[in-house]
Order: sequence, then C-alpha cells, then structure tokens
Amino acid sequence: MELDKIEITELIPQRAPFLMVDKLVSFDTDVTKTTFTVQENNIFVENGLFAEAGIIENIAQTCAAYMGYFNKYINNKEVQLGFIGAIKNLNIHSLPETGEKVETTIEILSEYFNLTLARAKSICNHEVIAECEMKISLVEEK
Repeated sequence: MELDKIEITELIPQRAPFLMVDKLVSFDTDVTKTTFTVQENNIFVENGLFAEAGIIENIAQTCAAYMGYFNKYINNKEVQLGFIGAIKNLNIHSLPETGEKVETTIEILSEYFNLTLARAKSICNHEVIAECEMKISLVEEK
C-alpha cells in the first residue's frame, strides 16, 4: 500500500479539531513515522508555540497510526480506540512554532494482548524536541 495515498483519518479514531498527525510517512512492525505541521489555529497552540500537551498527543496519535495501519492493512480489522496507559521518561526539550513540521518516530518495544509499549522521538528542524516511552491500551473489540 502506498502510504501517501492513505488519509490519516483512515488509521486513527481522532477527528478535527483533535488531529495531531497529518501523514503516515513510514510503517513496519518495528518502527513507524508520522509528520505534523503545526497550524496557528491548533487547539494546543499557545503564543505561537505547540504546547507540551500537543506534543504528547502527537506521540499518542503516531502510536495510533501504527496500530491503525496494522489492524486495517495487515489484520483486516477495524481501527480500534486506544488510550494512553502510561508515559515514562518524558523529556520535552523545546516547543515547535506554528508552521514548523514535527516528525515523530516510534519504535515498538513490546506488544502484549491489548497493550503496546513504544519508544518515541519527535524532531523539528533536525533537533530532537521530545522523547519518551508510551504505553497504549486498546479498547477490547466487542
């Protein structure tokens, strides 16, 4: 599947104005990458900067894009709703400005039943702006 032809809303349950990823750039079962351009009207923009909460949500939605692609295109299932279960070792080094592109990469560390643990790194202007480990819990299918 050509990733540039996939609308991000096919992979994640979030909708505007709560979309914090624009594109799935790369996918494999170990490492996945998204991009997001910070817009001035984004709900997490304060004084021209993308706030910490927005960066965290961007990382969570990158995890959701990984899970959505895996479910839809590999397992032929529906996209599932997920929740942040835990955040560990969060370091936010700087906040991107409106108009800047954030590239977020997650590395899958483990998956067990409905839990996924990922290591994340967000980069803007070739500088690491944030990193953490995030645990995502998927809602059980009925």
